[in-house]
Amino acid sequence: MLLTNTEHIPGKEFQVLGLVRGSTIQTKHIGKDIGSSFKTLVGGELKAYTEMMDQARDLATQRMCDEAARLGADAVVNIRYATSAIMQGAAEVMAYGTAVKIL
Repeated sequence: MLLTNTEHIPGKEFQVLGLVRGSTIQTKHIGKDIGSSFKTLVGGELKAYTEMMDQARDLATQRMCDEAARLGADAVVNIRYATSAIMQGAAEVMAYGTAVKIL
């Protein structure tokens, strides 16, 4: 499946099938959360949370692609991501875009 954050695919025409989205809510276990709290004292990257968000984006993207595939799409255009904090240490990631069938 072709994924792009642009509205067009150069040299291709397509039929719009509709909005597709995928989301997930992720958290780290308490041990990682406590370890990250200490990291805020000295600064630097919170690697456990970076990994968590990478995994969350990948899962949200896969779920969006699965929804597009169910519609018979060849591609998803104009992809966007949104995040929100659900509670301390937990975040939602949503991927959304327009499913299209290349003509």
